[in-house]
Amino acid sequence: MRKLIRSYLPDDQAIRSNRWLAPFADTLLHPRLWHLNRRSAAGAVAVGMFCGLIPGPFQMLGAAICAVIFRVNLPLALIATFYTNPLTILPLYAVAFALGQLALGEIGRVAVFAPPPEYGAAGLQAWASALVDWMIGLGMPLALGLVLLASMLALLGYLAVRILWRAYLIRTWRQRAATRQERRT
Repeated sequence: MRKLIRSYLPDDQAIRSNRWLAPFADTLLHPRLWHLNRRSAAGAVAVGMFCGLIPGPFQMLGAAICAVIFRVNLPLALIATFYTNPLTILPLYAVAFALGQLALGEIGRVAVFAPPPEYGAAGLQAWASALVDWMIGLGMPLALGLVLLASMLALLGYLAVRILWRAYLIRTWRQRAATRQERRT
């Protein structure tokens, strides 16, 4: 599995020679960002699962920044964000909204959608204040739910990778032991 994943990863010369990535080469070429072991893989999946719920096109940017900060496998963190797509985003946001309502004690309360405030003659400051009030009133269950769901998915992803990697290692060790035992007999 490790060999298959490494065959798709760029080498350090490709990153050094890319003119857009050259200014960040020292940061992006840190060995822990490209090393693949059970800790870096589990951390990368956790980062990708958490950042996958970031709204808009900032998922991969958030995953890349978090991978650099936490020094986990960068490509795997970026790939792990792909669980959110046009087919899954609505159900995930519905679950996040329900989690937020549950956490806020608003379960069963019907949320009524109100249109965002329009920019009017009151000015930018009044409009920004009204926009913040609108987002807090309508979006608090969703915002809290997104953080809770992202945290739960990150924890589950981390634990799943660690458990599956460990199970794979145990199976491999047992197969090696069985092979050695057969050779001795």
